[in-house]
Amino acid sequence: MNGFLLIISAPSGAGKTTICREFLAVHPEVQYAISTTTRSPREGEVNGKDYFFVSRDEFDKMIEEDAFLEYARVYNEFYGTSREFVLSCLRSGRHVLIDVDIEGASQIRSLIAETVSVYILPPSLDELEKRLLLRDKDSPDKIKLRLSRAQKEIAESIDYDYSIINEDVDTAVKQLGIIYEAEKLRVAYHQSHIARLTGAE
Repeated sequence: MNGFLLIISAPSGAGKTTICREFLAVHPEVQYAISTTTRSPREGEVNGKDYFFVSRDEFDKMIEEDAFLEYARVYNEFYGTSREFVLSCLRSGRHVLIDVDIEGASQIRSLIAETVSVYILPPSLDELEKRLLLRDKDSPDKIKLRLSRAQKEIAESIDYDYSIINEDVDTAVKQLGIIYEAEKLRVAYHQSHIARLTGAE
């Protein structure tokens, strides 16, 4: 494959969605892997742009057809990534950004070698709780559940290639851009150019 998969994960409230959106605005050449989910759309979300929203029965059928590169249950809802969509982008030379949880990232890394994984960390758990409260999207019990899950996920983030502490969104986006640009310079992605220069084509 000529492209690589840029995996972004983070605990809820750490700013992953904003960072990914800002990064993609600066790097339109990167393809975003839209996830399929059984959860209901949040205010402002658009089907086919933010997620592909499907019923549980539709999702189960897609599992049976082995249509997902990875899928996971998160807070009683299901999320999955189209296998063919991602692989076709990589084969065509496009780099793909995907935001998934730790479980999904682990599944993907076991299947695709051309991955670069980045974990977005909050400055502190207190700050993470504050951000979750400001979102005003979850009940107190759900926020407590998200914070408990966040601690467990953060402990597992040591398996990622890079981590970014999101104290400031602009800085975090720039740091993600640095990682992306550096990865594009790996020799593995310049094999065809090297072959032309050495007459090996």
